[in-house]
Order: sequence, then structure tokens, then C-alpha cells
Amino acid sequence: MTMDRSERLLEILRAQGLTELPEPVQLASGNYSRYFIDGKVALGAGDDLRLAAEAITERVTGAGVEFDAVGGLTLGADALCAAIAVVSGANWFIVRKEAKGRGTNRLVEGTRIGEGHRVLLIDDVVTTGGSILKAYDSVQATGAQVVAAVTLADRGDDARRSFDERGVPYFPMATYQDMGIPAIGTETASTA
Repeated sequence: MTMDRSERLLEILRAQGLTELPEPVQLASGNYSRYFIDGKVALGAGDDLRLAAEAITERVTGAGVEFDAVGGLTLGADALCAAIAVVSGANWFIVRKEAKGRGTNRLVEGTRIGEGHRVLLIDDVVTTGGSILKAYDSVQATGAQVVAAVTLADRGDDARRSFDERGVPYFPMATYQDMGIPAIGTETASTA
């Protein structure tokens, strides 16, 4: 029996992206955990990045979602959105964390998105969803429509709730349960 792309992606994330540390580290969300998921390290090999892009595209299009642009907040979305664009034929963009303050002063770089664009929002690893929701707000401000959001790994349940509230289909490729780690906020003092 051969594994499908999503199963292979999960194995790559577990084997190459998950590290159990001796002491907790602070995550971008401000939470602490001994379990660190590094999507950029996990997909550092071109073949693994391609596999992730194919698995994500299959999952989203298999659910009937059509998109013509893919992107998210730098740095978590950078490699993924470019790879998905290549695999799917969509355009790509990156959302800056803040405008440069010179030149065009845009927050969204790459393909120019706006009204009529159907956007697949992407991020590598989320805990509370703060980064991907920042990108969501920036995309919405352009007039484009976010038709779905995808993450490589979701360390909790907050991002799903946030996208459910916004009516946006949400596809984590791996959850904390899939990764075999506790959800953020449930680790005890002895494990955190």
C-alpha cells in the first residue's frame, strides 16, 4: 500500500519538522512549548516542498475550492505560496509584516490582488492564528476574497474557530493530534 501525498507530508513534518526541546521556547503567539514545529526546515528539500504544494492543492481543489492567487504573511508563507503557484498555475503574493515606508509602500508584494481575485491564504505553522489572520485582514483590504486558508500544521484550535467565524474554509494539513503533541494551552508546567 502506498501513502497518499497528505500522509507523506505528515510523515515529513513529524520526521523533519518536529523537535522536542529540553526546555520550553516562546512561540510567535507568545505561548511556550517544548514541542517546536519548523515547517521551513521540514520542507527545505525541493522534493518535499513540491510534495507539500501538491498535497495542499489536492486538498483544497478536492473540496471544490477554486483560487487564482495564493499567498500569506512573510516568512511562513513565502516558499509554500511560490510552490503552490507553480503546481496550481495560480499567481502568488506575499504580505509584508509592515510597509517599507518608501517606494510603493505596499503591504502586498508579488501579484497585485484586488476585487475579483479568489485567494488561497497560506501559512506554515499556526498556534493561535495571529499571523495568518493579519494576512487575512491585509488581503481583505485589497478587495480580494479569501476563499480558503491552509496551514501545514496547527498547534491548537483557535485558527479554526477564527476562520469558521469568518465563513472561510480552513484546511490544516496536520493538527497537533496528528503530530502527537499537546495543544497549546494544555501543556502542564512539567511538560511546558
